[in-house]
Amino acid sequence: MFHSIIGPVLLGFAIFMAGMKLMELALSRWAGPYLAAILRRFTATPLHGLLTGTATTAVLQSSTAVTVLSIGLVNAGLLTFPRTLGIVLGTNIGTCLTTELIGLQLGRLGMPLLLGAAAAWLLTAMLGEMRVLAWRRVEPLLMPLRLLSVVAIGFALILIGITTMQSIGPSLQASGMFEWFLNRAHSSVLWGIVAGTLLTAAIHSSAAVIGIIMGLASIGAMPIEISIAIVLGANVGTCFTAILAAISATQAGRYVALSHIVLNVAGALLFLPLIPLLSTLTASMSSEPSAQIAHAQTIFNIVCSLLALPLCYLPIARKPTLQQL
Repeated sequence: MFHSIIGPVLLGFAIFMAGMKLMELALSRWAGPYLAAILRRFTATPLHGLLTGTATTAVLQSSTAVTVLSIGLVNAGLLTFPRTLGIVLGTNIGTCLTTELIGLQLGRLGMPLLLGAAAAWLLTAMLGEMRVLAWRRVEPLLMPLRLLSVVAIGFALILIGITTMQSIGPSLQASGMFEWFLNRAHSSVLWGIVAGTLLTAAIHSSAAVIGIIMGLASIGAMPIEISIAIVLGANVGTCFTAILAAISATQAGRYVALSHIVLNVAGALLFLPLIPLLSTLTASMSSEPSAQIAHAQTIFNIVCSLLALPLCYLPIARKPTLQQL
């Protein structure tokens, strides 16, 4: 069992998370110095906050990073609680970029992309050390190119990690534990939501959980409706990191974490009875199971955020007491 299931899962997960962290670190180094200023400047209204949260999360590839930063800015008094409401809505939408890219089934491009990106990084490093002619013209371009090559390396590792985890499909289908879970999930999709929540809370990455599920679905090991239920649970599980960040936060910081929890839990409860409809809708959009799961997450997050956006304009959300938080 270790060689056929546990080993490949651990190896694939380690490669996947290494790729995620590489992407996050490179993009944070590129855009991070400007992020706090962007969040303070472009969050005057909930709609502006939603667009800003979406864009910054898509760039940083981490809703957790943007949410935790928002809590930190509120704790420091640099951002008021009402301004974070739109950001929280936008972070959920921004996370869809990674899963949509994974859903394109680009696994076969993982190794060529890794080799090409590594060669590009090595070239920029050599040029930086050699101080070539016309150095002043070249220098401003080298750092963005180097960071972009690291981002490409990270994405290539994500693809390789998913391909590695997909290899467990036949062995997993034959295991008694997996059959037991599927039987329970067929009787109630709540099992899928609970599984997605617990897995995401444990590994602090909804993208990793959804990536694993997309890999299993692509080889027919995981039914689409159960996969969508796990995706809903994964969105709830992302709240765990925000809860940890809010433990030592101010009252306003805890409100930011609470709004994140309310949005994701309410959204999961809203879509719970709609899972069959969502499955039918995504099946009409694509015949690829992994793409269907990616589309389901995108639809879920966009609809939930747009439904919650008008609530941010209610007078209770703009009360002077909250403006001071």
